[in-house]
Amino acid sequence: MKKTKAGAAILGVSFVWFTTHFGGGFASGAQIYSYFVRYGAWCLIMPVLAMLYNMVFFAYGLRFAKKHAVYDYRSYNNAFYGRFAPVFSNLFEVLYICVMCVAPAVAFATGGATLSELTGIPYLLCTFLIGIFIFVVAIFGTDLVRKVASVLSVCIIAGLIVVYVPNIIANFSTITDAVQNMNAAQFPLKDALYSAFLYGTFQLSNIAVFVQHAKSFASPDDAVKSMGMGFVVNSLIMVMVVLGLMTVYTNPDVAGQSVPTLFMVQSGVGASFMTPLISILIILGAVSTAVNMVAAMVKRICGETKEAAAKNEKRGFHTTKKEIIAALVCCVVDFGIAQFGLLTLIQKAYSGIAYLAIPVILVPYLIHMVATRFDTKERTC
Repeated sequence: MKKTKAGAAILGVSFVWFTTHFGGGFASGAQIYSYFVRYGAWCLIMPVLAMLYNMVFFAYGLRFAKKHAVYDYRSYNNAFYGRFAPVFSNLFEVLYICVMCVAPAVAFATGGATLSELTGIPYLLCTFLIGIFIFVVAIFGTDLVRKVASVLSVCIIAGLIVVYVPNIIANFSTITDAVQNMNAAQFPLKDALYSAFLYGTFQLSNIAVFVQHAKSFASPDDAVKSMGMGFVVNSLIMVMVVLGLMTVYTNPDVAGQSVPTLFMVQSGVGASFMTPLISILIILGAVSTAVNMVAAMVKRICGETKEAAAKNEKRGFHTTKKEIIAALVCCVVDFGIAQFGLLTLIQKAYSGIAYLAIPVILVPYLIHMVATRFDTKERTC
């Protein structure tokens, strides 16, 4: 029985990694195209290297959290950074706030760009409509979104498989042509490696989301097993998306597409059926991501006492004026950021987060790994 529970926890946390990684930007194809496909045939292996990079750091962080029983990110950071916590824990707060602003804005932009592509309505109006919907759901429907988040994720994964696999099979010769064109263009390996490095580095900020789940492990070593499974799942789906986007790589219009997945579907097999299917799933994925992020920001701003939590549990969902105002401010800010456009946010803002994560996460973690011999040596600091 204990082995069954341990196995479920290992699988469950690996799925948390995928659902956190997989948002509107991923579903739209914009992330994968921007960081991998446009750097040539290296795109076939770079997603695997990026996920291997993430796996090492996530496994290390989750193992540390379980070993030292620190399951909220502030306590975790204080324990991890040790005597340097007053500096790095607060720097992490700054990084986390940046993520909490950019990620919902990407969700706004994803939903707006997809809706605009479908309807022809201007992008500004589409992001406004998406923003209103997100605000309403964030205020009144957070519990519902949380309950159906896993179902939505499974639906999106299933939808991606339904959309991508037939297109990959039907257009395999086009993929071969794309590889030949990429090889002829001689894209430098260093550029592809650097882009994959940036992609993996901005993903490192998700450590703050993951540490709470380490509590479900039976032992610290389960973290390695869980992230190993997560590595396999994330790598396979990413390579699948890469292959799908390569079916339209030779089309000169693909480079300017905000929603490459939608462009691929409209240019591929079963367009009449698959276009509305993938569009709905992309928008739902973007909305659920944004709602969760906005709700998290509201909680950070407003807080919640134990007494208030107990009252809310007794009388059902209740929203205060302060929470409504905080949610409105968050949505207005995210709406404003979304006006930079989906591709700009993914290519520039995500890279900016990666640069912030280098001194806050990457370098301190590497030093920690060496100084503590991968957390097997007692620290004196």
